[in-house]
Amino acid sequence: MGLQKELWLEADEEEEMKKGARYETISHTADVMIRAFGSTLEEAFENAAYGLFDQMADLSNVEPKQLFKMDIEGAEPQQLLVDFLSELLYLFDTELVLLKEFKASYDGEVLAVTARGEKIDKKRHVLRKSIKAVSYHMIEVAPEKGYVQVLFDA
Repeated sequence: MGLQKELWLEADEEEEMKKGARYETISHTADVMIRAFGSTLEEAFENAAYGLFDQMADLSNVEPKQLFKMDIEGAEPQQLLVDFLSELLYLFDTELVLLKEFKASYDGEVLAVTARGEKIDKKRHVLRKSIKAVSYHMIEVAPEKGYVQVLFDA
């Protein structure tokens, strides 16, 4: 019984540490995998979006000057997550913007998102990794557990 109690305490302490984090990276060869936390599906999606951009650039100097709105249709959560993050990656590639603030709402059919950020300024922004795509490999959408997990092809 003592060992079982110790294991529960360790698990509780680990969960306590994660409560303050928006996301964590998970070790993976060559690519980048993150687990984004949230008390709702929307919050987990928002933090996954933050994690995507935080992996690509240092967001500390990014100002939320520009507003971007998007609606992503879909009832299947894994498809919705990939489509959402892929749309953000497309914005990064085509508009050359770094986004750092996200607000999402989901009605079961449409994920409505507002995102804020600004154009890349090479004098102020430090780019980190190049993310090429969002992968279905090892994807997990588990709002009942408080997280989503996604792999980025780097």
